[in-house]
Amino acid sequence: MNTITSLLEKINNAKQLDFGSIFSEAIELYKKTWVQGFLLQIFTMVVMLPLIIVLYVPLIGLMVAQQESGYNDQEALSTFLGGMSVLYILFVVIGIFVLGTISLTLQASFFRIIKRMDYNEVVNTTDFFHFVKGKYLSKAFVLMLVSIGIVIPSALLCYLPLIYTMVPVSYFMLVFAFNPEFGTGDVVKASFKLGTKKWGGITIALFLVSYLCVFVISMITCGLGSLFLQAFLWHPAYLIYKKVVGFNETTDAIEEIGTAVE
Repeated sequence: MNTITSLLEKINNAKQLDFGSIFSEAIELYKKTWVQGFLLQIFTMVVMLPLIIVLYVPLIGLMVAQQESGYNDQEALSTFLGGMSVLYILFVVIGIFVLGTISLTLQASFFRIIKRMDYNEVVNTTDFFHFVKGKYLSKAFVLMLVSIGIVIPSALLCYLPLIYTMVPVSYFMLVFAFNPEFGTGDVVKASFKLGTKKWGGITIALFLVSYLCVFVISMITCGLGSLFLQAFLWHPAYLIYKKVVGFNETTDAIEEIGTAVE
């Protein structure tokens, strides 16, 4: 088990990483995990489905009613939005935060799945919900709030600070996944240490190249490819963590003892 001190020391003492090596390893690892990556997208869509229904069904109903009546009221949308109650808006906002938190825990669980498949361990579908538990949900919720508190001001400052902060923020769930015992402050501290330590070149370069590949293939396949390739974006980050921090296999094995077989 890492302590925040030992983790920061590992980051400080880490050797330089090779872009080509990590990218090629990410592709090979993705060949093992692409099915789980697809399931992650499906589970995330299912989680967000209630919010989509609440947001869009009333609007779609309004549009259908206008089409059936043959009367196109340009002010109907404004009237409809203006008529929304405070309770409805509050319900939607709470839904966004709750479902967003669950989505983050699914992402953290996926990092754990990547690690298990990387080490040729058995993976079950229930592993996706490893962090969907009360003690983890509360921490993921706080991390989401911290992310929002960092990203929004960064974006308002002409987007330049956002380029710097987006990498450390993207490490939040990765650090949390392998150090769930850390407090929120420790997760943020370790993420910024890891993100800024490698930010100057390899992390941002890997993210941009990976995103470009996913974007191009998604465009060619009319968006269908994103269901299978979106999860690839997390593989380079996982490999950076693996090479910089590593895993205590002895500790991990001990922690698995007594865990119910899934």
